[in-house]
Amino acid sequence: MTILVINGPNLNMLGIREPEIYGRETYAELEEYIRRSARELGVDVELFQSNHEGAIVDRIQEAYGKFDGIVINPAAYTHTSIAILDALKAVGLPAVEVHLSDVSRREPFRRRSYVSRACLRTIAGQGFAGYAEALRVLAEHLSANGNK
Repeated sequence: MTILVINGPNLNMLGIREPEIYGRETYAELEEYIRRSARELGVDVELFQSNHEGAIVDRIQEAYGKFDGIVINPAAYTHTSIAILDALKAVGLPAVEVHLSDVSRREPFRRRSYVSRACLRTIAGQGFAGYAEALRVLAEHLSANGNK
């Protein structure tokens, strides 16, 4: 079972950007956390981060036929990107949306997610642990549907 983990804009600035919201842990620490969580679940992961919407769309499209599922934190594109939504729908891979912060308790514009319309579930407000939960949800879904 191979899962693509996509992180959107500004996540590369973890530890620097608004630490009162996102914490002081760095993006490198997030990557290590995701890899460790995947190993514990017995799944393979590939990590991708971009600040560019088109690069994220391209990576989703490239996932078709290569990955069993996608965990995605589209970051600010959550609230704006129909292109990312359409890419997820086009490839038809099961996906789980994740957010470090609880977007439902933040500014009103952050409460709308286009991406969630193509996802099995949205996990928000759990910090790094949300990625482990997203991987678990996706792995269980894939196992239940014949993927190993």
